[in-house]
Amino acid sequence: MEEVARFVLALEQPEVAEEVMHFLDRTGHARVVGSASDERQLLEAIRQLEPDAVVAAPTFIPSREELNGASLFALDTTQSVATLRRAIRGGAAGFYLWPAEREELAIAAARIRPPIEHEMDKRAPVIAVYGPRGGAGTTFVATHLAAAFARRGRSCVLVDLDVVFADASAAVGVPIDEPVRTVADLLPLGDEVSARHVNEVVWRHQQGFGVLLAPGDEVAAVTVRGHHYRAAVAAVRKTCDVVVLHVPRALDEIARTGLELSDRVLVVLGLDVLSFRDARRAITVAGIEERCAFVVNRARRSEIAPSDVERVFGVPPIAVIPAAAGVPEAQDHGQLLPLRGRVGRAIDRLARRVTEDA
Repeated sequence: MEEVARFVLALEQPEVAEEVMHFLDRTGHARVVGSASDERQLLEAIRQLEPDAVVAAPTFIPSREELNGASLFALDTTQSVATLRRAIRGGAAGFYLWPAEREELAIAAARIRPPIEHEMDKRAPVIAVYGPRGGAGTTFVATHLAAAFARRGRSCVLVDLDVVFADASAAVGVPIDEPVRTVADLLPLGDEVSARHVNEVVWRHQQGFGVLLAPGDEVAAVTVRGHHYRAAVAAVRKTCDVVVLHVPRALDEIARTGLELSDRVLVVLGLDVLSFRDARRAITVAGIEERCAFVVNRARRSEIAPSDVERVFGVPPIAVIPAAAGVPEAQDHGQLLPLRGRVGRAIDRLARRVTEDA
């Protein structure tokens, strides 16, 4: 699918804005991704959407610096010396009367070319976090690892593959009454998901990392498939320095897809026999022996010790995260633990180790 230029409209008359939007979309050379009805909304749309071009009424034309590199077209239903001067001062590439000069606007729009995305320009490593035994703390490790990467100055996107329960959404504090976009919003694009599409959907956490949220409903469990995540992760890798996958316990199609896409799989273990047993079975079934590393979570004094990981799996754990009394309360409130103290230092060391390996 050929990429088309992304436009933002800022016009005074709503009926004119609707006409221009439908006209540009029909040309096949432009896609309207946002609209504004005043200068403040326009500046916010430019900041958030980073369009390739802006079609604005002369009264809404921002400064050249505020355009953030976007091309500018001035459009109005009438023309005067004052409006022409505003367009010129704003650096407009053209001034068009609507609807008389709409064909000229279409020709100008067709000349706008979005930045070309090269497949190999950026290919961030993909780190899967997988807990074969329920309650091992997979969500805790995945979310805090993403925060640790961001704290270390590495742009990170956490991808939640748990389409039914979407535990990562609650863990990072996505408001339940806030309309958010999820991986389900990428389904109409099929395999043609681009980095730009992903950036439009990713939810931003206050600690500096992005989250590609899972839908968390019954319909999504049927409609979202492994190949949708395959396309989404391929696009996400072009937008950041590292990708963290939150993989659900069940080895269904989506979980297997996530493990297949990963460069490294962090297997989260508890210090109990069932956790070790489930991990051995899952690693064999999924065929991920060569890409595994082990993280002991909620470590406390018990009959089984972190040193037993090497005895059972042949390698020592790359991180041992101690038990913390505040974790359940923080998760209930959708908060991440501060990355300090013994737990914070252990997670930071894990992020550093994974970064070095990558």
